Amino acid sequence: MLRRALALGGGLLLLILLVLGVKGCLDARANRELSDYARNVTQVVEETRHTSSSFFELLEDPGSSSVTDFVEQVNADRSAVDAYATRIDDLSAPGDMSNAQSNLELSYQLRANAMDEIADKMSTALGDAGAEKAMAGIAKQMQKLLASDVIYETVVRPEVDGVLADNQISDSDLPKSTFLPDEKWLDEGTVSDALGAISGGGSGDASGLHGTGLAGVSVNGTELIEGAPTTIAGEEGVELEVDVENQGESTESGVTVAVTFEGTTIKGEIDEIPPLEVGTAIIPLTPTPSGEVTLDIEVEAVDGEQVTENNEAAYSLLVE
Repeated sequence: MLRRALALGGGLLLLILLVLGVKGCLDARANRELSDYARNVTQVVEETRHTSSSFFELLEDPGSSSVTDFVEQVNADRSAVDAYATRIDDLSAPGDMSNAQSNLELSYQLRANAMDEIADKMSTALGDAGAEKAMAGIAKQMQKLLASDVIYETVVRPEVDGVLADNQISDSDLPKSTFLPDEKWLDEGTVSDALGAISGGGSGDASGLHGTGLAGVSVNGTELIEGAPTTIAGEEGVELEVDVENQGESTESGVTVAVTFEGTTIKGEIDEIPPLEVGTAIIPLTPTPSGEVTLDIEVEAVDGEQVTENNEAAYSLLVE
């Protein structure tokens, strides 16, 4: 019986050691995954910081940059931020990181969306036709960059660092990330002054900018904003008002606007838009959508139009 008791005790001890060993391996694996996640996020954040510095240093002091060189550099920065957002979306959030990951994705979606809009408006802002409205649009996108910084600093970083601390991981805290270096860039005047310093900016050379541009969209009187879902009541139908600016030097006739939602495309037409004026296409959405829908809006290119990057946009609409 003593031998049996000793054998049983030995077996029990072996089982305990085995369980502790397995648990230790699982804990080590979980901690390694958390550390790897934090390291991957840190790498993207550090690269983002360099891109932000590049963009705003160029905006602050363009030097002798030509309009073409400046636009090319802005497009390069836009592509970099789009790539960062994709890398963030592709991250696998281990353990309790899922909530932090969702907020991190939101932060980078705002950054990518803002840089896309800024790049799309830059050529127009550096020309003559529609420059003032484009500069105002660029300043408006700076608000998205500020919002992305707030989300990262007040939500994402504390959440990630909290999960790391709960798992006794002390050497992987996330760095700070501020894409917008100064709130002065929220001011339209600051943006206008900076762009006006670029060689050729606002000099009256509108070469390649003849044509039209999407100037604004409203639904049932409520202005839509890209990247921010808009909620409206749809009991009495849904009607779009699409503002189109003639950014060229000749009167444009028969300007067509196409709206696509849920596989349906509806078109409206503006009879005539004088140079540098804005015309409005009224487009009722039939059948009336319900719930959350995406509206893809495109101003079809007119004859001779060469720049069409500012002719389209997508909006999220919630119809109750």
